[in-house]
Parts: sequence; structure tokens; C-alpha cells
Amino acid sequence: MEKLVLDGQALTLNEIEDVAAKGMRVEVAPEALRRVAESRGLIEGILAAGETVYGVNTGFGKLADVRVPGDKLAELQINLVRSHAGGVGQPLSEAEARAMVLLRANVLAKGFSGVRPELLELLVAMVNAGVNPVIPEKGSVGASGDLAPLAHLALVVVGEGEAFYRGERIEGGEALRRAGLRPVELTAKEGLALLNGTQAMTAVGALAVARARRVVELCDASGAMALDALKGTPAAFDARIQKARPHAGQIAAAEHLMKLLEGSQIRESHREHDTRVQDAYCLRCMPQVHGAVRGVLEHVAGVLEVEAGSATDNPLVFAGTNAAVISGGNFHGAPLSYAFDYAAIAMTDLAGITERRIDRLLNPDINEGLPAFLAVDPGLSSGFMIAQIVAAALINECQVLAHPSSTGSIPTDGGKEDHVSMGMTGAIKLRQIVEHVERVLGIELMCAAQALEFRRPLKSSTRIEEAHAAIRGVVPRLERDRVLAGDIEAMALAVRSGVLDGWRG
Repeated sequence: MEKLVLDGQALTLNEIEDVAAKGMRVEVAPEALRRVAESRGLIEGILAAGETVYGVNTGFGKLADVRVPGDKLAELQINLVRSHAGGVGQPLSEAEARAMVLLRANVLAKGFSGVRPELLELLVAMVNAGVNPVIPEKGSVGASGDLAPLAHLALVVVGEGEAFYRGERIEGGEALRRAGLRPVELTAKEGLALLNGTQAMTAVGALAVARARRVVELCDASGAMALDALKGTPAAFDARIQKARPHAGQIAAAEHLMKLLEGSQIRESHREHDTRVQDAYCLRCMPQVHGAVRGVLEHVAGVLEVEAGSATDNPLVFAGTNAAVISGGNFHGAPLSYAFDYAAIAMTDLAGITERRIDRLLNPDINEGLPAFLAVDPGLSSGFMIAQIVAAALINECQVLAHPSSTGSIPTDGGKEDHVSMGMTGAIKLRQIVEHVERVLGIELMCAAQALEFRRPLKSSTRIEEAHAAIRGVVPRLERDRVLAGDIEAMALAVRSGVLDGWRG
């Protein structure tokens, strides 16, 4: 597998996912190491001159006016890390933690943080060795960055805290030792350089949006399968309709749907005798809804990719001509927080239109002659009745989670940090929503596959039949009532893991 070379550049969601979830190795560009060393030189010069600079030789936040003597600067930095490691709740997944370390390394590689090159090199070595810090997911308000999550990351850097290593959860120092790595002793500015930033929310959000983009593509496929099984018409996907309202996502979704349905025997069997003028919205308006979700996710992905290559700590160290150390607010997570709320709304609505298609497949009053609840023996068997109920429950939770967190600022740090983004809350909510939508999509795929079988011997299109075969590789046909919980989770895992990606189109 190719290596990802870090230079402080914007990172794509695919690159983040390749490193975090697929194990791509990372190295630092030589030019980045040069910039880091130059930036560190400026900090050393400030210390030698006895100047007072926030975060270098002062307290933090509300305590910024307190000057710290030179012989206490190392203690100041380790105190900062330990005191801010107050996160609670379940730990982030190893992929999310690995993404955090990657993103933090990329920030340092920009050369605006004033750290020594060896600190950056240790972060990269942790990524490559699979030393993934144990990072509790709750405790960040998303301004001054993700302080608590990043403090737990920093603990491992100094040989404290906990880490996952080769399937074990062990002490951070022991994880480094087993990986052949040595912790660093923080010097002036370095603790703060590790803690100020948006890398926790960026990591969680980036991996969630990568999953969401996979889901929306598969929703086209599941929707096309449902439409064909319901003897619907693809007429509403005509390119002329889309060009009359030329949103890029809508055009892409319609083209994808038409491609998926091309050559269906089921469609041809009822083309001449179809008495319906038009299908229900959940079928007819797939390009408009699925396309709009595409547009939202592309926007959010763009925000995340810019953020992944941004200097988000404070203060920033500008070396070279007009050298300066300047305090600012790049750690504020507002751009991400708004984006996560936007994506949460879109994904919740995607689940909603998907559930409406599930209902049409199961409801004998509207499912075009299919058996009630797609049961082989309705009455004796309940078929997929509970599956639609589960989908409804999941969507209700999505609707609650889609309430914005970005509008919920609560002042912290004695009023010094008086407006915060709550971006980490938004990232965690979005991850939960995507997980629920994966399950709802899995339910539609199961139901649509079963419905197609009731149209035999007629076949759907080549692509949809390939999709049907892939589904049957995960769950069998429902011949008689069985426990569906495992089937639903198996389908959701297939969606999440990429098992079904081959026929996304």
C-alpha cells in the first residue's frame, strides 16, 4: 500500500479513512520537518530573550495573565496535559483514535505550532505502529479545541494514560515500549500545541461522513430495487427533468438510478399496461432527495478536508520574515459544528424516505400484489412486519439526534471561553445517525430482495440482480418466521464494511 506523505496539506476523507481504518502508513515530508524546526527556533529565541508569550511561559485560559518562571515551563506543560485529561464515557474506536493522531500530526507538520520535530515524528510512529490512544468520547465543548480528548492523546505521547495495541488495552507507556517507541518529555509550548485543535471532532466526523457517502450511493441501489419490485416506473428519472433543475447531486442520482434499472424484465412486463400516472414520492422523488443528500455530504466533506489541513492550535508561531507568535481562535469548531448538524438533518431525512419505501414493500394495501409483509404464508407468518417497526424506532431516534448542537453554547473557563461550538457533540450525534441509517438501509435491502423473488420468473436488471445475489450472500430468503435481529445487524455490517460496495454503481 502507498504511503501518505504529510506536509500539513488538506487531506481527503479517503486518505483519512485509508490510514485510520485500512492501515496505510504515513511519513513526514522533509520540508515539513524543516518548517517545524524553524518554528521551534522562534520559541527558543523568545525564551532566551525573556519575553512573555501566552502558552509558552504563562498560564492558560483564565490564567493567561500569570507569568510562569523558566524553571517551571516543563512542569507547566505536563500539568496542562494531566489536568485536562478529564474525558468520560466510552472510548473512541481505534480507527477514530488513529485518525486523531494522524490529523494532529498533520497540524504540527504545517510548522505553526512551535514544537520540536521529534514530537511530530513520535505521532507519526504511533500511527504506523498501531499505538492508538484510549480517548473517552465525551468532554469536549469544541472551542479551545477538543481539549479533553486531545489531552488523553497527549498522555500517551508522554508515556502515561492508556492505549490500544494489538488488540489489548494497556498502559500508554507500555504500548510505546512494546512498539519500540519512547515517550517524549514536553518542553515549552508543546503541551498546548497538542491540546488546542479540532482533531477529535474532525476525526469522528470525517469517518462518519465517509460512511454516509457510501450509504447514499447504496440507497440508490436499494431504492431502485424497491421501485422495480413494486412495478414502478423510472420515467421520473429522465435526464430532461433533471436538466430543468440542474442540481449536481440530483443529476448524479437520476443517472445512477437509470443505470441501475437498465434492462429490467420486470419493468418491460408492465410497461404497456401500467395504469398509474406516477409513483409515490418515495419512489418518484429519489433523485431530488438522494441528490440533495449528496450535495450536503459533498459540502460537509469539503469543510472537513479544509480543516484536516488547517492550523487549529493557539497561539500560532510564524517564523521567517516578520516572525511573530499570535494568539487567535482557529481552534473554534464552528465551521465543523454547523456542517455536522447539516449532515445530521440530511441523513435523517434519507432514512425517512427509505422507510417509506420499506412500508410500501410490506403494506398489502399498496404493494402491487405482493404478499402482506412479504411473508410466504401471511397470517401464520408475520414476515418482515417487525422490520418496519424497527426502522421507525431508529428514525425517531435520528429525529431527536438531528436537533442542532451548534446552537447550544455554554460558557466555560470562568467566562474566558464564553462561546463554544459543541462540535464534538455534533460529530458523535452524526456518527450515531449514520449507524442507524445503515440499519434502515439494511432493512430495505432485505425487503427489496425478498420482494424481487415474488416477481419470479421475471428478472430485474443485471445490476439489481447482482445486488440481489450480494444480499443473499449475507442473509438468506425468509421462508418462515425467524429472529430478524441478527439479519438486520448483518446487513448493516455489510453496508458499513464495504461488502456491498461492488454494486453501488
